[in-house]
Amino acid sequence: MKELNFPFDSKDIIRRRLAIKKELLSDGTARVKKRIAVLGGSTTNHVISALELFLLNFGIEPVFYQSEYNKFYEDAVFGNPELDSFDPDVIYIHTTSRNITKLPAGPAVRAEQVQNDLNEQFACFKQVWESLMQRFSCPVIQNNFELPLFRRTGSYDGWSVTGHAAFIERLNVMFSDYARSVHGLYIHDINYLSAVCGLSNWHDAEAWYLYKYAMSTSVIPDLAYSLACIIKSLYGKNHKVIDLDLDNTLWGGVIGDDGQDGIEIGPETAIGQSFSEFQSFIKGYKDYGVVLAVCSKNDEENALLGLEHPSSVLKKSDFVSIKANWEPKDRNIVESSQDLSLGLDSFVFIDDNPAECAIVEGQLPMVQTVNLSNVHDAMYKLTRGGYFEVTTVSDDDMHRSEMYAANAQRAAQRKSFDSYEDYLVSLEMKAVICGFKPVYIQRITQLTNKSNQFNLTTRRYNENEITDVSTSTDHICLCGRLVDKFGDNGIVSVVIGRINGNVLDMELWLMSCRVLKRDMELAMLDELVRHAAEKGLAGINGYYYKSLKNSMVSEFYGSLGFELKEKLENGDSVWHLDIKNYKNKNKVIKILDKEIQNECK
Repeated sequence: MKELNFPFDSKDIIRRRLAIKKELLSDGTARVKKRIAVLGGSTTNHVISALELFLLNFGIEPVFYQSEYNKFYEDAVFGNPELDSFDPDVIYIHTTSRNITKLPAGPAVRAEQVQNDLNEQFACFKQVWESLMQRFSCPVIQNNFELPLFRRTGSYDGWSVTGHAAFIERLNVMFSDYARSVHGLYIHDINYLSAVCGLSNWHDAEAWYLYKYAMSTSVIPDLAYSLACIIKSLYGKNHKVIDLDLDNTLWGGVIGDDGQDGIEIGPETAIGQSFSEFQSFIKGYKDYGVVLAVCSKNDEENALLGLEHPSSVLKKSDFVSIKANWEPKDRNIVESSQDLSLGLDSFVFIDDNPAECAIVEGQLPMVQTVNLSNVHDAMYKLTRGGYFEVTTVSDDDMHRSEMYAANAQRAAQRKSFDSYEDYLVSLEMKAVICGFKPVYIQRITQLTNKSNQFNLTTRRYNENEITDVSTSTDHICLCGRLVDKFGDNGIVSVVIGRINGNVLDMELWLMSCRVLKRDMELAMLDELVRHAAEKGLAGINGYYYKSLKNSMVSEFYGSLGFELKEKLENGDSVWHLDIKNYKNKNKVIKILDKEIQNECK
């Protein structure tokens, strides 16, 4: 819903909340359901109301548990039967600087005492996090703290031993340091959010004294949107591609008219400097796994000439797809999505022309558009839009651009073969298939939350759950990494089966869409059968649970030789494979031997 995309009208969202919710729930979107516990240090009613709208818009249907006013510590540390039975998927701790109880009393307090108070304050929150993570094994999101609006001593308050702002900033650093050291704790940066909204707009004494809201109600939608971005990132709802126009977007001017020497990019002019800054900003996304593409009405020769400008930060090699032609841009975006095997909802399109943005919005409403009126405005929209919110960074993330570039090369090579099997053989594919080793836990968790089309049961797992199942003696867990002559695809397939008597019940089978139709599913099945046979099992039960996005794998088990046992009216189905006389099906992927497989450890 466009009204809920950043930048949004906070007052309109608050005023029309019920109507917006009704419209979202009736739009036919398939949403993943999540239980979210909100433990508040202040009143949280409006926070939950706004958060619900943004999550629904992100494809997540939330059910909420709400603690009593300022009972976050009691619920976390001493337990609460209602919270226990709720069994949350995510816990959000909504505390603010109003909940800091150990601020220095005055200038006479000694440095040693301030440090002790700081440690004690931190220990209180650490106890909350550890208690919750131990009981629920789910992600915990914790606010850090906004700065106070009032300062008795001016700038001295920000750096003196007893300054309140200095105390808060030191506590925020302690929160960040601890979050980096543990899995499952995420910091919601309201210190930044309050600054960007403006502390004078953030703090509202009347809202606190009358209703115990720790911030102005006018900024609650900003807080809820920022929080929703973290939650949708945890569940794989991020965008993946920035698709960019060129003229007056990556440089000033029109290269077809002005030539390479005439476009503005680089330190010589103010406009050129701004575009250099924008290019550097965009290139930084690539380091976090965001894929960059070009969608420009241009001759390809001119487009490449612009990217070869001596002052251009972005080069041709930074883009996995370059569509520079005179076709409608919405068609080019569709072609890029097909080349990359990514859904259109993965794309963010940036263009200086509002008409082009409007056309893309009209034809491809699932694509997010950013109209670049100036580069700083575009950078701000990308920053606040939360399209690429990061919660974890894996090795695969940092090499994703290379992986998709190699995918484009594979797609190009496929066109030169008459026989598809000959094409597969030409890829010289090798696979490493092994258990869930610690080095792959993050990537496996990402896959379980991002894969929708090739996901037989649509189950989602958090990092703690993947870690637990990886060491379970009642489960067989395998992940597959695929390498070919164009590069390493990384971990692309995950299977989890639970031993039930003499059969294996498949709880999860998924694969990244970027390796579809490469026979990786056959290689995974061969290894799965081998492991099952080693444990003395007689068969494998496969389950397909229908969703709006996974219809492509409705007959997956049948294609592998499983026998259909039951098909329900809702489209779900149950399949069985007798493995007694099973013969390997993979013919084109070389499974690396055990000695080389040790690199999985």
